[in-house]
Amino acid sequence: MKNPEAFELPEHLVSKFEEAKKLEWITLAYLISTIILMYLVMGSSQAMKTAWLEDAMGLLPAISFLIASRFAYKKPNSEFPYGYHRAFSIAYLAGAVALFAMGCFLLIDSAISLIKAEHPTIGTIVLFGKQFWLGWVMILALVWASLPSVFIGYKKLPLAKKLHNKILYTDANTQKADYTTAFAAMLGITGLAFGLWWADSAAALFISFSVLKDGYTNLKTAVLDLMDRHPVHVDTQNNDDLVEGIRGVVTEWDWVLEADVRFREQGQVYFGEVFIVPINDVDITFEVEKGLKILEDYHWKIYQVTIMPVKSLSEK
Repeated sequence: MKNPEAFELPEHLVSKFEEAKKLEWITLAYLISTIILMYLVMGSSQAMKTAWLEDAMGLLPAISFLIASRFAYKKPNSEFPYGYHRAFSIAYLAGAVALFAMGCFLLIDSAISLIKAEHPTIGTIVLFGKQFWLGWVMILALVWASLPSVFIGYKKLPLAKKLHNKILYTDANTQKADYTTAFAAMLGITGLAFGLWWADSAAALFISFSVLKDGYTNLKTAVLDLMDRHPVHVDTQNNDDLVEGIRGVVTEWDWVLEADVRFREQGQVYFGEVFIVPINDVDITFEVEKGLKILEDYHWKIYQVTIMPVKSLSEK
């Protein structure tokens, strides 16, 4: 069995992990500037208010990732003999719950605004001695809230896949799609300029649905992972073929008649068991120790493996 004291990311991923942390710090600084700017110019626009709250919620994944990264690789101890790998899973769940709750709130708030037929107004602002329609300033704020975010999201996506980190992937994917939120808010503001009072609330409703959908999808994934389902890829949610690869390796050992495997995700890594029906007259202890070494070196995500000899697979 692998020494639980010795877990470290492979050397080629250490720099990726550090880059991911750096990007999350950049994300925090960028989002804080966006939140302040949008708060100053949002006025009575429901679409701007919804987009502003969505950006505020965008702080959570970055904060959760940075906090979890401080705990996930702590050494196991008597209280946590399996280590702290699920810190990332807990962070992912916390972010998903918050996103889902905010989506529900925004949906209800936007729907009420639309039902009440509220007529928001957009005034003017004086800049450099000249009077400007505040809507143009709002649109500029939305451009700042979207374009850099899309670039940062694209930078995070390959890192999240390589690190098998779902909270980082969710954060990246959400930022990558931020332009849709900004575009919807721009349409709502432009609609007000043409006297379409409902355009603002309709845009806010669209943004709310987007937030709620993301929250539901991530909440479902987080709960399924904590229920120890079969490990899946972070981007496709398809079963990770790494598990079947392990089954293939084990069944090729000359001392194995039959074998079955089962694994579960704990944060970025997998824990699991390998059940083996051995041939007669084999040195089980020697073969198991040799097999563990092979599996430990198979892939960095395979962190903790137990090999269990059984008489038949029906007894596992």
